[in-house]
Amino acid sequence: MNVTRIEEAKPYQAPGHFDMRGLRIQGWDVSDTKNVWVGLSHFLPGGGAAGDVSPVEKIYVVLDGTISVTHDDKEVILGPLDSCHIPPNAQRSILNKTNKMVSMLVIMPYPESKK
Repeated sequence: MNVTRIEEAKPYQAPGHFDMRGLRIQGWDVSDTKNVWVGLSHFLPGGGAAGDVSPVEKIYVVLDGTISVTHDDKEVILGPLDSCHIPPNAQRSILNKTNKMVSMLVIMPYPESKK
């Protein structure tokens, strides 16, 4: 079993993100997960991720706050404990349109280059 205490979580920079602070809580250099990694993203007011396409699928789970997720030109607002799945090779963007911080889990498989 690998336990990651929040005080020991390692920060990471996500490409294309702005006004976001990410903590890696499982996977990569934090634990021995083989298929997925888990990040905790804190989006400041106005923070988000620019429209991007990724070859891997993503799952977002909002823990606190509300955030706009746009996928293939369709916007949804996710609140606490709402989640969404973004398929591989899909255009998506994220934007915190509120004046409160948003906390969200990000669950993703490793890219092919890591396997």
